[in-house]
Amino acid sequence: MKDHKQLLVKIALALAVIFLFGGFYLASPATFYEIWHLLQRGEIFEIAAYIHSFGRWAVVFAFLLTAVMNAMGFPPAMIFSTACTLIFGIVPGILLAWAAETVGAGISFLFFRTFLRDTAEKLISGNRKLQEWDEKSRSEGFRIMMIARVIPYFPAAALNAFGALSKMSFRDYILASFIGKFPATALEALIGHDTVTIHQNPLRLGVVIGISILLYAIFFIWDRRNRKVSEE
Repeated sequence: MKDHKQLLVKIALALAVIFLFGGFYLASPATFYEIWHLLQRGEIFEIAAYIHSFGRWAVVFAFLLTAVMNAMGFPPAMIFSTACTLIFGIVPGILLAWAAETVGAGISFLFFRTFLRDTAEKLISGNRKLQEWDEKSRSEGFRIMMIARVIPYFPAAALNAFGALSKMSFRDYILASFIGKFPATALEALIGHDTVTIHQNPLRLGVVIGISILLYAIFFIWDRRNRKVSEE
């Protein structure tokens, strides 16, 4: 019975993904090609202009685009958070990107947990070290995920996969992502915004980069201490 329910959930999720992308493609076939070419060129202002061209629907389109790309883990979320700040302003843009990235992380979790957790469990069962980490993720997953999410430019796909393939609950995962993603999204968006408009506020860019480096240093020290404790 349990296997039957899991199969139905997998089929339902697969159909939902197909209908989502299929409906989006049928509604605007050229959008996929436009986005692909814009990403290849990597021109932030062009991407922002394209999103802005959707008029009153620009907010919705920016949200969906950021969420989907974050769920996929590629390209880097900074591209879209930067574009959001250029279109909607720094504070509204950061808030929009933060919400969309959190939703994207949730979508990715559900996908990986539904389709790959069983395979992961088989691999984990054959390795004692992996079993220890898997059990640890149940009790400490929230803290680990939240701290990792705070770090700017930390690969989203890796964190999405780690959360989904571990024993962390969806509630802990999404809450940790929601809290941790805010400072990371804010820093990434500010660095992106001030880099492409460097003549406007070079001092702020330097300060934000400094804060990002400090966060990396804190994370490195914390991770190193944790490893020593684990070894003991």
